[in-house]
Amino acid sequence: MSVRRERTVLAAVVFAVLLAQVLLYPGVDTLVRALGAETQLDASMWFLAAEFAAFVVCAGLWGAVSDAVGRRVPFIVGGAVVGAVFYAALAWLPTVTGISFEGILVLRALQGGATIAAFSLSMTMLMDLEGGHGKNMGAAGIAIGLGTATGAPLGGQLYGVSPTLPLYIASVVLLAVAVLAVLVTDRAPSDGESKAAAAVTTLRETPALGIPYAFGFIDRLTAGFFALVGTLYFREAFELTPGETGIMLALFFAPFALLQYPFGVLSDSVGRTVPIVAGSSLYGLAVIGVGLAPTVVLAGAGMVLVGVIGALMSPATMALVTDLAGESGRGTAMAGFNAFGSVGFLAGILVGGSVAGEFGYFAAFVVAGGAELALALVTLPRLLELDLPVEERPTD
Repeated sequence: MSVRRERTVLAAVVFAVLLAQVLLYPGVDTLVRALGAETQLDASMWFLAAEFAAFVVCAGLWGAVSDAVGRRVPFIVGGAVVGAVFYAALAWLPTVTGISFEGILVLRALQGGATIAAFSLSMTMLMDLEGGHGKNMGAAGIAIGLGTATGAPLGGQLYGVSPTLPLYIASVVLLAVAVLAVLVTDRAPSDGESKAAAAVTTLRETPALGIPYAFGFIDRLTAGFFALVGTLYFREAFELTPGETGIMLALFFAPFALLQYPFGVLSDSVGRTVPIVAGSSLYGLAVIGVGLAPTVVLAGAGMVLVGVIGALMSPATMALVTDLAGESGRGTAMAGFNAFGSVGFLAGILVGGSVAGEFGYFAAFVVAGGAELALALVTLPRLLELDLPVEERPTD
């Protein structure tokens, strides 16, 4: 299989994993009630947080193991199959047992721990490919964006049929991921240097990786914020249905998806610094602007702006991980990036949900956008010190 085709298949895997994940977001409050929760904001917060807590715990483990073994595909296939089983179990078990909502959260965490193997390692396999790091990460970014852009409105429509139907569809999608993954050649380094100890110490040996990790944290914090607080805010402030809320989320994810690839190629030409600096300077302000919008039309326009700015930053940030990581440590490097991103998403859920519950939705928007600005200001000086060569743009 050619590099171009493998890139396409791996991007399809990333797309499918994100599609399955985001199907649940537009009506998450409806879903948790169907699964036995007695509250709305708190239960939704913990349901989303359980998955991402598992992402944080397991991303580094899968990356280190795959580097040590020198294989990626078996772990992607296994993670997808196990994740599919737990997605189905979340929907089915409450109908046949008296499982508590706390038990549901345990199942959700197990599903997250399996699913992150498919997501993180498929991203790592894209890093293993030749053809330009910006191009490969641009393909990953557009897959992420398309998965979320499709999943949000589709999930909203599925909620109109049944509150648990998104879970069953997510299970089927992950089974498709397992089938797709076996079509790809396993290109993990196998030169004997990817020992578990070396994989675990990759981050310590390359402290500059902390820069893209910090930006990954910032980016995903706002994504987690919109997944929970944004969803509930749009439903309450503008009285939107789950289907309409899904469309609102898609206004962010669609431009985020469509612009990932061209911005990834751009970062190969102009370097990583300009896209990251330009994006981070505006991103936090755009997030706050969505919370200030007095009408649903203006809020939707703000979501589009956030998506465009995010698309400028995202592929350059992921490509920076590849620029800084050694070949044998790519699994751990990308796992670290995903772990920081998952911590950010988790922080967006927990901090955003807590602030919204105590002080209201606008205060939560200010905290999310302000955190973006503050972390960007702290990190930017170190980023500007990096002297990275502009990457040549090889052909496939």
